[in-house]
Amino acid sequence: MNRTNTIRNLLLSLLLAASAFAAPAYAQISVSINIAPPAPEYEVVPIIQPGYVWAPGYWGWNGERHVWVRGRAIVQREGYRWEPDRWEQRDRSYVRAEGHWVRDKGYKPVKVKKEKKQKKQKGHDNGGKHGRGD
Repeated sequence: MNRTNTIRNLLLSLLLAASAFAAPAYAQISVSINIAPPAPEYEVVPIIQPGYVWAPGYWGWNGERHVWVRGRAIVQREGYRWEPDRWEQRDRSYVRAEGHWVRDKGYKPVKVKKEKKQKKQKGHDNGGKHGRGD
């Protein structure tokens, strides 16, 4: 086997191994239980800095019972709104729908006006003499 084939096989093996580690990132876990979640807890929404939005808290499932997951500030996506986590009833069970971004149909981008630079007016330049009357 020549050197080029060896390097190509090595790179292909590394690429294949790397993709095996990346694949689980796309997996989604669906939780279906027969116990309805409690009513949402009241949370005081803190002041959020510009560029962030509030993702409200929700009831998660730890395998035995519902646990409250506190709300959090998340980076805003322009033109989208945050659809919060929620539980949906399907037949006799409850399925958690994860929070996600939804395109905001009513979104209108904010136009920021740029200030125009003021031009120097002719005849008002004192030639650098700073008003000393020289």
